[in-house]
Amino acid sequence: MNQFIYDIAVWFDDTAWSTAIHESYYLYNWIESTHVLTLMLSLGILFLIDMRMLGWALPNVPATRLAERLNTPMLIGFVVMFVTGFLLLYAVPVRSSQSLWFRIKMVLLVVCAVNAYLFHKRMTQSIQTWEHEPRAPSALRRGAAISLAFWTVIVICGRFIAYDWYDCEYAQPDLVRAIAGCVDGQTRF
Repeated sequence: MNQFIYDIAVWFDDTAWSTAIHESYYLYNWIESTHVLTLMLSLGILFLIDMRMLGWALPNVPATRLAERLNTPMLIGFVVMFVTGFLLLYAVPVRSSQSLWFRIKMVLLVVCAVNAYLFHKRMTQSIQTWEHEPRAPSALRRGAAISLAFWTVIVICGRFIAYDWYDCEYAQPDLVRAIAGCVDGQTRF
């Protein structure tokens, strides 16, 4: 599997657009800045909603009213964040795909997507029974806590990608090399 991911990353790396983004004086920085700004927007809103579910913020605001007002900007932010995230990966595909932190981040993104789906499903099914309560039911509070924790780790992993001390070009323990996706004899940074 690691060889397959490496081969795709090399293919992306060899495209003119990947090189153009990576070597651009301004474009990569604009993409990265947009990624971080939309991350702040999206996660700021998501954290506010999660904290409402936990009873830590806006306990007197009905949950549906909060969700109705904040879902659209949050979703727009997430879309822009994912597009710019893909462009950042596309600009530096080999190093990114062979990063331990990138791989942890991708797994947690999938977990967060599943958690968001289940959270939304549970919330819409039970909203009438607790909407005006200061805290959501325990299943929703658990989902909110998982969301807060995992998104925090995702942001930390995102920062670690840029300062990766687990690069495949350095000697690493076999377990780290396997998880990071290092392909023996092939480093291309």
